[in-house]
Amino acid sequence: MNTVFAPFPVATLAVLGIPQGFPVRRIFCVGRNYADHAREMGAIDQAEGREPPFFFSKPGDAVRGGEGEISVAYPPQTGNLHHEVEMVVALGAGGANVGVEAANALIFGYAVGLDLTRRDMQARAKEKSHPWDMSKGFDQSAVVGPICPAASCGHPLTGRIWLTVNGELRQSGDLSAMMWTVPEIIANLSTLVRLEAGDLIYTGTPAGVGPLVRGDVLEAGVDGVGTLHARIV
Repeated sequence: MNTVFAPFPVATLAVLGIPQGFPVRRIFCVGRNYADHAREMGAIDQAEGREPPFFFSKPGDAVRGGEGEISVAYPPQTGNLHHEVEMVVALGAGGANVGVEAANALIFGYAVGLDLTRRDMQARAKEKSHPWDMSKGFDQSAVVGPICPAASCGHPLTGRIWLTVNGELRQSGDLSAMMWTVPEIIANLSTLVRLEAGDLIYTGTPAGVGPLVRGDVLEAGVDGVGTLHARIV
């Protein structure tokens, strides 16, 4: 069908070892998937018991990727931008009501990501029981490093996940501390929406989230997956 203006191009991410890019469809994020982060955010009940995971979304074009240092614009309407390092799952196939045992077959690869959050805006939304959309889904809020294909890195269940700001360690945890594993996340999410190739899933962040200012240099990594370098501008 002809359109009244040219469609916007699909956002793509670099893939390690191949020239082709990974086209991004949708971005899903798991909230409070590490108990220590749940505690630091005041979600004591979630930290003490494994409740069903909850999800929020970012627009596909909120993604900001690259292979070198990624420049990320400090967003408007906030004075308290926070970093959250996460392992990102990139799907190469889709499905609905996917079983846990079948979930890994959907995964194309993994990457290191930053879920950037307007924390002050989020806090105000929580106080008023308003949606989080503008605190989580703003432009360039989903930073992602190069994708490591699962054929190369396997399906990591353990390994250090960490982040430094200007050389200072801010976040450090282990993938084994996830309350919901990656296959469980995929299976649960697929009961809510049909997943498709191109979807990204942010799998949660360990404790240590904190503020960023313009000029900050970030380095983040997940053992066996890769690293990410970013600068707030």
